[in-house]
Amino acid sequence: MKIDFDVDIDMKDRDAFLKKLPHVVGSVKKDGVYTKHNTGVYFQALPKFALEDIAAIDHKEAADLGYFKVDFLNNSVYSEVRDMEHLAKLANTEPMWELLEHEDIVKHLYHISNYADLVASYKPKSILELAYLLAIIRPAKRHLQGKSWQEISETVWEKPADGSYYFKKAHAVAFATAIVVQLNLLCED
Repeated sequence: MKIDFDVDIDMKDRDAFLKKLPHVVGSVKKDGVYTKHNTGVYFQALPKFALEDIAAIDHKEAADLGYFKVDFLNNSVYSEVRDMEHLAKLANTEPMWELLEHEDIVKHLYHISNYADLVASYKPKSILELAYLLAIIRPAKRHLQGKSWQEISETVWEKPADGSYYFKKAHAVAFATAIVVQLNLLCED
């Protein structure tokens, strides 16, 4: 029974967190060779290779068998966040959107660092507009660049028929919120 389960958790220090929890490190099988999955772990009892200390089942095969992988990703965005209260304040404070018009700021921001011109041309003023931008820099939605916010909003979250890479709305909004956190950190006293 395959489980369609995709959970990514961004954190300041994944290794310190995972040391506290029993888990099995995921694996990737390529050309018959198993290697450690970069981010995926299992909290279910999965057989593992003793010497490599990784799952003995490739992450795709594990999904087909009903196991679910959780990806824990290190994210430097959170390095200056003191605690959950601070994070909530940063995420829920309206940022100075005008900062996105400056290449020297944008080049340091999560996921949009190479798109300063595009960001400046659109001048996003909300998390949703920033999420649209994050979506249209992905291959499946590049054709929407240059379109109006209205035109983008009509099809940006549709799954491409050809299977090309795109952002789901939940991912794009989460990443846009992380950028808001970064912007607000820049403006802290």
